[in-house]
Formats: sequence, C-alpha cells, structure tokens
Amino acid sequence: MKPDSYIDISISGQCLFLIKEGQLLQSYPISTAKNGAGELMGSECTPTGWHRIRAKIGADQPSQAVFVGRRPTGEIYSADLQQQYPQRDWVLTRILWLGGLEPGLNRYGKVDSTWRYIYIHGCPDEKIDGTPGSHGCVRMKNLDLIELFDRVDTGLKVYIHD
Repeated sequence: MKPDSYIDISISGQCLFLIKEGQLLQSYPISTAKNGAGELMGSECTPTGWHRIRAKIGADQPSQAVFVGRRPTGEIYSADLQQQYPQRDWVLTRILWLGGLEPGLNRYGKVDSTWRYIYIHGCPDEKIDGTPGSHGCVRMKNLDLIELFDRVDTGLKVYIHD
C-alpha cells in the first residue's frame, strides 16, 4: 500500500511526481540512468523499489553550486567550467540522498542504494531532455530541484519504477 505522501519516479516516463496527501502536487522532468533500471553496485543503473530520503544536502548553497563527494567545491557550474572538466559527472545545487527500504532489492550487500550513492540531484539543465543519461542517479533541472528540496523532508518515501 502506498503512503499518502511520497515521491513517484517513472523511469519509462522520465518524470518525477510529488504526491502529498494523496494528491499530485507537482511533476518534474528528470533523467535517470542511461543503462536503465537495476540495483547492482557498479551497474550504473537506477535502482527500483521503495526508498526514503536519508539526507538533504546543500540547503544554503546557490543554484548550480558544484558538489564532489557530497561537499560543495566552491565552484559554480558554467560553460567554461564544463570545458575545463569535460568528463565530470556534474552534481549541482542540492542532493537528496536515497536509502533503499527493501532488503535484497535495494538495501544491504551489493544492491544497497545508500552505498551506491544514489541521489536526486541537479545537473546542467540541458541534460534534462527526456532521455536517460545519468550514471544511476536521478537528475533534475536546478530550479526544479530547489523547489522539490524545499517541499520535502528527510524520511519521505520515494518509489522508483520502470
């Protein structure tokens, strides 16, 4: 049974839905893994099933702040920075760090979403174009992510499905 309030992430639809008290509050375009759905560590796939927001990171950071290892670098994303570091997987603005809730599917061992460092995070806005492109995380446009971040609390459940 689904809770009254949660985040619903459709991999096939490349869309995130914020559900509050049983009502659709907002929908956002996203980008999930270019390798599709999957739970195994190292697969670079987006894990499915029930998760929760285990941590909210970056509340006081500006839009497009760059994060490495969940810490702000002091950089602000720009086209010049992209040219300087073309291979970087950009984690921008805010991080909602997910933890799996289903033992054997997305929790513990080689399928643990927390230790796979699966986030909902910002990225260069042009990467949100309706196609999967991440390394496993759920990417969002930066202003969309700030809006979502401000509307959710740690512990909120997140359902990811194909």
